[in-house]
Amino acid sequence: MNRDDDVEVVEREACFRGFYQLDRLHLRHRLFAGGMGKLISRELFVRHDAVCVLPYDPQRDCVVLIEQFRVGALDKSLNPWLIELVAGLIDKDEQPEQVARREAVEEAGLELAELWPLTQYYPSPGGSDERVHLYVGRCDSRGAGGVHGLEDEGEDIRVLVWSLDEALAAVANGRIDNAASIIALQWLALNRAKVREHWA
Repeated sequence: MNRDDDVEVVEREACFRGFYQLDRLHLRHRLFAGGMGKLISRELFVRHDAVCVLPYDPQRDCVVLIEQFRVGALDKSLNPWLIELVAGLIDKDEQPEQVARREAVEEAGLELAELWPLTQYYPSPGGSDERVHLYVGRCDSRGAGGVHGLEDEGEDIRVLVWSLDEALAAVANGRIDNAASIIALQWLALNRAKVREHWA
């Protein structure tokens, strides 16, 4: 498909401008049956792309996870403190690998060695243009723990060190219920031997 021929954006409205932005697009797109569809309107949540990294200690077969309050889980979860990966948004002049290393220090007090890129994906393309860059990062988990985060950003982040098996059990029982963490942990479960051989 050629995007210029297959999608016609008739109008793009700026509905909200803040840290994030919300646009309303009026558009037509090509139909699978042929021809162009009718004019439709869609709201688009415009976000910076994000980086998520799962710190992994191959010597101890442990992962470092973080726990923090998430407003998005407030109305739909009994516990809005989610167990997640280290993560952050990409500024315009940053590379994803730089964000992974910066956020590991800010959120978990960790220096990462090698980074293993896993994938890039859209977490919610029906209404957001955010794209996530996902990594596993080699770390030394000895001494990891405590509470971290930037006070001026209102961050209050608890660091957890779990065996990979404990983390996978938390995925299985629903305690870990966010996409990036599930994807990274399941990838590591499938590739554990290869990663440990390469990094150990």
